Amino acid sequence: MNQKTDPMSIALAQAHAAAARGEVPIGAVLVKDRTIIAAAGNRTRELNDPTAHAEILVIREACQALADERLPGCDLYVTLEPCTMCAAAISFARIRRLYYGAQDIKGGGVENGARFFSQPTCHHVPEVYSGFSEADSEALLKEFFRTKRL
Repeated sequence: MNQKTDPMSIALAQAHAAAARGEVPIGAVLVKDRTIIAAAGNRTRELNDPTAHAEILVIREACQALADERLPGCDLYVTLEPCTMCAAAISFARIRRLYYGAQDIKGGGVENGARFFSQPTCHHVPEVYSGFSEADSEALLKEFFRTKRL
């Protein structure tokens, strides 16, 4: 895949678009069989919906596109470690692999915080890979919040 079709590059583009809308700059892309099924950035403020995280939006869009409540064989790319809510949705959707950029020490739910996939109540655990475009993801978030503090 080249940069125009690289899922993490597209997730970063979605994160930049979210920042331009005044949203926390997080982007996500869902892929099946090397085909992008859905891409989104955060829209919590725009939609007045606390569940409108990028991950939830791509899961919803992909489920509609594939006419299925489950997404086995699908891979999710996201710029920031998913929160616990998103980790639960990833598990319920039966997503095969999760790739993410930056860790979220305060709000993460995968390798930090609640560590949802490690809980005995978690029914499905995807393969998890972190550190993809980590520096770009971190820089975007730091710049976004730096400008909010001015």
